[in-house]
Amino acid sequence: MAVQVTFVAAARGSPLLAERFEGDRQLDQAGWDEVWRVAHELLPLAAADLRYCSPTPRSRATGDALGYAPLVQVALRDCDMGRWRGLTLGEAMAREPQAVDAWLADPRSTPHGGESLLSFITRVGGWLDTRPAEDGCRIVAVAEPSVIRAALVYALKAPPFTYWNIDVRPLSTTTVTGRAGRWYLCLDGIPASLSHA
Repeated sequence: MAVQVTFVAAARGSPLLAERFEGDRQLDQAGWDEVWRVAHELLPLAAADLRYCSPTPRSRATGDALGYAPLVQVALRDCDMGRWRGLTLGEAMAREPQAVDAWLADPRSTPHGGESLLSFITRVGGWLDTRPAEDGCRIVAVAEPSVIRAALVYALKAPPFTYWNIDVRPLSTTTVTGRAGRWYLCLDGIPASLSHA
């Protein structure tokens, strides 16, 4: 029994270097412009049997703007960054350089007092594994890029440090098919209207 889960990365909420850990970012104007530019390409995903989203404001707004009317899934929340919540990576590095180095080097570490990278990947993978197993079920999930990276590491059974080598662009789609414990990656790419943006 195979299901198909298509992840749609939430639209832009701020420039990349201004991204904050667990930030409650709304869509910025560039994000809204991107959604309208690619809506016609992503709208067919609204026909999915089940439609979900991360609990972040920009994930919910992206899903609503695309006509998905997604159900919020707490398991698809961003990694709990403890006392680094709301900081950029640069700010965390300026305050606690050794702690950030430890966090980047060891997927089990929690120098910020929150969730380890390994726990985050496992949580997102657990959500993936508990999707309905009806053969042919199609699911769409609008999520933060970090959540999609975690899902890919889990689905591919890749080492946790692989997480740092995956780039998920706003409004890109990534599909995995399969069932609990056995997932396959299907590369969909980013909508054509964004490929030259």
